[in-house]
Amino acid sequence: MNTMLDTQALMSDINTPSNMELDDAATPRPPQARPTGFAPESIQKFVDETGLIVMQSFETFLKTYKDEQSVYVSTSTSNWLGFPYMVQLENFEYTAIDTILVDFTHIEASDATLALAISDQYYRFLPFLRRAVHNVVVECFPKVLQANASTLAPSLEPSREFNVAFYGLSELNKVRQLKTDKIGRLVSVSGTVTRTTEVRPELTYASFTCDECGKIVNDVEQEFRYTEPTMCPTPTCYNRTHWTLNVEKSKFVDWQRIRIQENANEIPTGSMPRSLDVIVRNEMVERAKAGDKCIFIGTLIVVPDVSAFRTPGTSVETQRDTTSRTSDGLGKEGVTGLKALGVRDLTYKLSFLACMVQPASQNKVNNANLQGEDTGDEDQKDVYTDLSKEEIDTLQKMVRLGPRLYNKLVGSIAPSVFGHETVKKGVLLQMLGGVHKVTPEGMHIRGDINVCIVGDPSTSKSQFLKYVCNLMPRAVYTSGKASSAAGLTASVIKDEETGEFSIEAGALMLADNGICAIDEFDKMDIKDQVAIHEAMEQQTISIAKAGIQASLNARTSILAAANPVSGRYNRKQTLRQNINMSAPIMSRFDLFFVVLDECNDITDYNIGRHIINNHRQKEDAIQAEFSTRDIQNYIRYARTFKPKLQSEAAAKLAECYRELRQGDYQAIGRNSYRITVRQLESMVRLSEAIARAHCSEEITVANVIEAHSLLQKSIIRVEEEDVNIDDTMDDQMDDVMTSAEALRGMSLNETDESIQDHQPMVESVLSQTQVPSGAFLTPSGKVSIPYEKFEEIKQMLAFRLHQIQEGSDEDAGLTQDELIMWYLEQREGSISEETLDFEMTVVKKVIKKLLKTGETLIAIRQDQDDEGLEGLSEENPIIMLHPNYILENLE
Repeated sequence: MNTMLDTQALMSDINTPSNMELDDAATPRPPQARPTGFAPESIQKFVDETGLIVMQSFETFLKTYKDEQSVYVSTSTSNWLGFPYMVQLENFEYTAIDTILVDFTHIEASDATLALAISDQYYRFLPFLRRAVHNVVVECFPKVLQANASTLAPSLEPSREFNVAFYGLSELNKVRQLKTDKIGRLVSVSGTVTRTTEVRPELTYASFTCDECGKIVNDVEQEFRYTEPTMCPTPTCYNRTHWTLNVEKSKFVDWQRIRIQENANEIPTGSMPRSLDVIVRNEMVERAKAGDKCIFIGTLIVVPDVSAFRTPGTSVETQRDTTSRTSDGLGKEGVTGLKALGVRDLTYKLSFLACMVQPASQNKVNNANLQGEDTGDEDQKDVYTDLSKEEIDTLQKMVRLGPRLYNKLVGSIAPSVFGHETVKKGVLLQMLGGVHKVTPEGMHIRGDINVCIVGDPSTSKSQFLKYVCNLMPRAVYTSGKASSAAGLTASVIKDEETGEFSIEAGALMLADNGICAIDEFDKMDIKDQVAIHEAMEQQTISIAKAGIQASLNARTSILAAANPVSGRYNRKQTLRQNINMSAPIMSRFDLFFVVLDECNDITDYNIGRHIINNHRQKEDAIQAEFSTRDIQNYIRYARTFKPKLQSEAAAKLAECYRELRQGDYQAIGRNSYRITVRQLESMVRLSEAIARAHCSEEITVANVIEAHSLLQKSIIRVEEEDVNIDDTMDDQMDDVMTSAEALRGMSLNETDESIQDHQPMVESVLSQTQVPSGAFLTPSGKVSIPYEKFEEIKQMLAFRLHQIQEGSDEDAGLTQDELIMWYLEQREGSISEETLDFEMTVVKKVIKKLLKTGETLIAIRQDQDDEGLEGLSEENPIIMLHPNYILENLE
């Protein structure tokens, strides 16, 4: 009812007599004189006395409220310093801003009655509040009206319109809490932006020309739909339908519709997330983008649900049925379409008309918010402005801790999880992040750190993901098995009302400038993993669908958790064999953490006691150095630093990278993944994050050493089985079987008895065999050596043969005895007289095993026709390197 009264007050210049009839469009009647004495001006107009009182009270508030700590600074010398709202109005002369920002707590402290009236009937009093701002400008700042005035105004008076935006409401509502009882009231709602439309012009005050008499009707207010004058004001004109819009004399404002969704932590268990359309105008457009968590302040309105009446291939429009018209009156059906929508059809929906858009992470409005600037890169002044005095004191105490702060921060990460200090370091550095850079060619180098946690079940992988999503202001949690490529990146959808295609943000876009936590990463299909390659390295998402070609920002860090394929991590296999992940996507992760569930009496006891204390004492059992709010403030403050690399640290980085590459070569492919240039960039990002953790502007050598140590811990060595090189038992058994087969007439049982008779002899031979250092007897009686020693001997022999063949024009090699002697000479410093025979035996058996496999070495034995090859025998052939052996590891 209040809305209807307000509409009548604002449109008092448009009069609609009730005894007028509509003209027939097909057969217009001749003009008829109106009754004698009829005057539209004589109709008594409704005056909202309460609205006028609110207008006067708001004018007084704007003029008299004083705040010495105001963040608004006057751009010229004036007498209004200390009056924040008068300073804002004064600055309108030098800016293109027409919206005044009002802190609602100031109104509550100054005039409680005015605050109650605005809060309860905001939509009713909004025109009076805007008129109050206009009156103050006319009285105190007349030059503001001349600034930016339209030259196409229908009258000589300036046509600049002013708006009012409130912020700082004490009560914050969820999307699910908005019901019809809040229609017309001033409320605030929080949500995550999922979709935005382009900025369009909205007709607010229209100017029409009567097609019959030429009369111009100005300032016809448009209430959420196209509204024409009800009748022509000319006394002798009966026109009600034939109007022409004067675009040049009408007033348009910027308009945008935003779709918001409930925040992830506000959705009840088992419920679908609720969505709401938010309408913003003027300076509030383009203030929110997909993925932002924002607070919208305004009022709840009711609009017709156009999509409910739309059928495929048709559109809803207003039209008049003239098929059964008579010359005396209206037709049977009259106006149909949107104007005929009724409550009985349930075709209305709730929307939110917002006057203010504010980031959810900021409690105050600073100058950047006033100008509508992007506050993604904050400085220290902005952080201090948004914190209370107690929070600033706590932050300064944390900074003064110095080198001890880093370990204390690590101990405060996920305090409900016992142990895993290395994983907590990686998670902390991921939240701090590195520094984004742009090359002179315009290429962007990412500063975000990607982390993957791989491990056995019940090792707190998902707990880390949940903790990060609750701690960071912009984080999205999703599951790899239930996510598709479009759900992770972006999808193209068709708008229900306009029929146009638009882009709806996926998880990576929603986590822009934040963290995207993907659980069960190994369960994702390969085609879905490929879709995030570009987002992980280039930090963009390219779309070319339905006539839309765009490159969208996805500046997010990936925190993934994966389970091994076989259920538990197998240390005898590489990381890629343990998880279902391609090599390109593995190289895009900066850190891999393998968490193993190993049996240890002390560790198991401590974990059990920690979990039980969490159940018994709850919050009292968690003894963290810093609270969650303290960590959030410190991370926000530390991210304002942009540490730079010094010459000593750069030299140390190059040295560490060389060591990693050398270790990768010496490990001979036994690392969890290969070391590439991306690992060097990872060390740079980790060093920057460590410097940020210490609030330092420079990257020191100690930061590089810590980053190198952290990266080394993520390189899990693959355990290989020991290599069996002793075939003595096989030779003995072959001799026994040969002798048994030679004895004709023996039964199978007698053969088995012969084998058993020879068993003591075999055991005595093995007991007398001297086992080399590093070798050991297996339960089957064979001699084995570690895989590392086998690979070392293999590489040395292949390297020597490669040198011989490279230095000769023809294929050349060494005899087995010469090759063994060369190896012993190379190991002379580490071989004693007691172990000389042991080493010779080991090398000989390794050569025999390599010749048997035929993949590394080949043997050339003397034929009966060969002459001149002295010293060759069946036991001493010429050894050559296999031509198909890969030599890239030897260089």
